[in-house]
Amino acid sequence: MSGNQHKINEVKRILTPIGVDVVPVSRKIEELQTEDVERLVRDKLIKAFEAIGRPLFVEHTGLYLNGLNGLPAGLTQIFWDKLEADRLVKLVAGLGDDEVTAKTVLGYCDGREIHLFSGSIEGTVPLVPAGPTDFQWDCVFVPKGHNKTFAEMGPAKDNISMRRKALDQFAEYLRSIGA
Repeated sequence: MSGNQHKINEVKRILTPIGVDVVPVSRKIEELQTEDVERLVRDKLIKAFEAIGRPLFVEHTGLYLNGLNGLPAGLTQIFWDKLEADRLVKLVAGLGDDEVTAKTVLGYCDGREIHLFSGSIEGTVPLVPAGPTDFQWDCVFVPKGHNKTFAEMGPAKDNISMRRKALDQFAEYLRSIGA
């Protein structure tokens, strides 16, 4: 469940080639505001399942800034909405620690059980945003071992992203149960 077309496109690019049919449902779910991302995903998943009534998955992707002791985590969207790209990079530069982890937690509910899958990637926040700014913080995340932001990478990001890692685990689970 997502109303973010960029996320939907990324998920389709990753899951469709392996035979998973992605049917997006755009319904606003009031998210629990907490830095505990697993709790946030479980809560969002339960609310989404109550609204839809069929197996589905939701995800939350956040940034964990070293200089802020792992924040904003589950509060990344609020942080981003208030700061956006230019102010976020200035904030991180002022912290003196540009290291960051991007982490996706994906929750799947089949109607009986909840399953969580996660993926993360280490990186840094550059001194200035780079690339298109329309997919939230992709323009301020440079994965370790690379010299371009996710935004500059375009779809090539799919091969290494935190979302890819979580979706690969999810796809493997679906294969294991014959879904």
